[in-house]
Amino acid sequence: MHKPLRFAAIAATCAVAGAALYGTGAATADQSTANSTREPHNIGLLVGEIDTYYGTTLDSNGVYQASKDSQYAKDLARLESDAKKYIKKAAGKAHHKGEKAAVVFDIDDTLLLSLDYEKKTNYTYNGTTWADYVNKADRPAVFGTPELVAYAESKGVEVFYNSGLSEAQRSAAVANLKKVGADINLDADHMFLKDKTNPPAYLSACATPGAWTCTTVQYKSGTRKHIEDLGYEVVANFGDQYSDLEGGYADRTYKLPNPTYYVS
Repeated sequence: MHKPLRFAAIAATCAVAGAALYGTGAATADQSTANSTREPHNIGLLVGEIDTYYGTTLDSNGVYQASKDSQYAKDLARLESDAKKYIKKAAGKAHHKGEKAAVVFDIDDTLLLSLDYEKKTNYTYNGTTWADYVNKADRPAVFGTPELVAYAESKGVEVFYNSGLSEAQRSAAVANLKKVGADINLDADHMFLKDKTNPPAYLSACATPGAWTCTTVQYKSGTRKHIEDLGYEVVANFGDQYSDLEGGYADRTYKLPNPTYYVS
């Protein structure tokens, strides 16, 4: 997907408890000012705050895990409780109006947690190590989100995925989502990944074969528009980055906590 600006939004994202839910058009509210003239936050202290927020522990297999008792888990639980109430209401409304409701999920750190990668690379992205990590298909779930996927389906809402992972990583993404229990609509008609070699026609304004210039917002909002053009109403859009949520084509957006990196 990943991850050009490390630590740029850490302070804002750590304070997520009261700011995880955003309405359409409000996703930029808590973005950090990357060009501040003040002395930056101390990285050593920030890493400690991140570990505390996640309740980070090293398990018997040498994998860094988040704690189910952490503030991170509590923030997710509140967000997911609100989202279920909203999805139930939106699904009923769509059914009454004869519309086809849909929800859209990002994958990295929305459904699959990459805390272990961040810790072991000291929060420094490298394309090769990231690809190796993704291809292991062994990331744990973000607490509660596979259940949220299943809940949406149970209410008759179509589930789609809109990820910055590459087309080459499709099989690993599918395998990993199945492993954590998000085994719903994992076909190519529902899981949209970046295909820079043969981009879809609906992204032609910023992507042609061999020439990809789409920003994250253009790619993600363009994909949501495509989903709506297929006849669906995107009632909710879930992501851990503001750029997952901006650009419209969703009735409501949900910003999941992620203090480890920032994608513009």
